[in-house]
Amino acid sequence: MSEEEWERFFRESVTGTDGALVEPTAPARETDPLLMFSCFRPEHARPAGDVVKTRGRLTYREGKRGVVEVTADVTFVYPLAPAGDGGRDAEVVRTIVRREVVTSWDDPAEVITEPGTMSLVSYALDMTNGGCSAPTGYFAPPFGTADKQPADEGHQVDPYDRSKPIDPSNGTTPTGNDCATAARS
Repeated sequence: MSEEEWERFFRESVTGTDGALVEPTAPARETDPLLMFSCFRPEHARPAGDVVKTRGRLTYREGKRGVVEVTADVTFVYPLAPAGDGGRDAEVVRTIVRREVVTSWDDPAEVITEPGTMSLVSYALDMTNGGCSAPTGYFAPPFGTADKQPADEGHQVDPYDRSKPIDPSNGTTPTGNDCATAARS
């Protein structure tokens, strides 16, 4: 970008329509960039093996201004054990994360961008067995709670059901006083 383009971008990013500075706010659950990545606190959880299973699909379509929009809809299954709990008999919890990321491959002749780069259009997350408190940037597998999970189906979700669009509240927000739990993991 030229210096003039940077100045215009910055000016439009930090000011409102009236030219006044816009105060930064904390991101909402729908826009929190920390949820784009799967992170686990090493003092809380460790991988239970070398394999993270994935299943998903890539699709593309024509987006705004005739550009290509690519959608990656992928489910990641992370087998985790409590940190410091060694051995083969350690409890294993599967944190299951489904992400949908939509990117736009813009035409540099139409949009200020570098050739061969993409823009993030949107992302969504559906997660089970990773905690349901406010996002901290880390998933928190619920170790030691298998016998305390609610048995009623109103609190359960099927994290492998790909027939429905992502519901960003499924499994990540509490239902009443309890988190939704995976019907199968």
